[in-house]
Amino acid sequence: MDTPLALTVPLTLKALSVSWPIAALHLKARVIQGRTRRCASKEGNALLYMVRLGFLDERRDELAERLIGWQWPDGGWNCDRRPEAFHSSFHESLIPMRALNAYAQSTGGRRARAAVKKAGEMFLERRLFRRKTTGEVIRQSFVMTHYPYFWRYNFLHGLRTMAEAGLINDPRCGEALDLLESKQLPDGGFPAERQYYRVIRSKERMRVGGTIMVDWGPTSTDLHKRSNDFVTAEALAVLKAAGRFN
Repeated sequence: MDTPLALTVPLTLKALSVSWPIAALHLKARVIQGRTRRCASKEGNALLYMVRLGFLDERRDELAERLIGWQWPDGGWNCDRRPEAFHSSFHESLIPMRALNAYAQSTGGRRARAAVKKAGEMFLERRLFRRKTTGEVIRQSFVMTHYPYFWRYNFLHGLRTMAEAGLINDPRCGEALDLLESKQLPDGGFPAERQYYRVIRSKERMRVGGTIMVDWGPTSTDLHKRSNDFVTAEALAVLKAAGRFN
């Protein structure tokens, strides 16, 4: 759910400024089997952009505290209401981790920093895309690049978050970095291997999810690989942070 800034900010600010008085009701969390079931990527995005845009008030602090309070014992977040669900979701955990990291860097908050470390460990234990128990790839979509990220996890977004949190040089990022390097194309760029949006026509309305007004570059196929500028920028930034690109 890492929607591009230009598309997210107006909606986020509207929600925070207009609806904040009733946000306590909106954000009321459901607890099942001792775990808070919340799609924390939503509040994570709101907090992330509040920090980036300089909204430094009690709303930002409240969102951070809510996210910390909702964190699961294994370090992440999940909105799965099935009582038997007891593992965090990669989809719902990465954006809150990014947001709390930005918040901790802005405020020096120790609780937020501890939450980031705990979340980071959850991803690192799984090498950013493997099951902790068997070592198998959790989902094939996790090892395929796409942009924008929206709420859908992939390993490049995971690496970006590790870089922001100062964890990119952890040895457990090594396999994901190797995988990223293996995807570089002959022209030096990197492909977008999947697409999770449809660009609407000029007279269409954004009536359903996944429709946006911006084309974020080409999506590659198995037979036709093309560089995507946005994925390339993300990949090169990650590799530079890891000391693999000068």
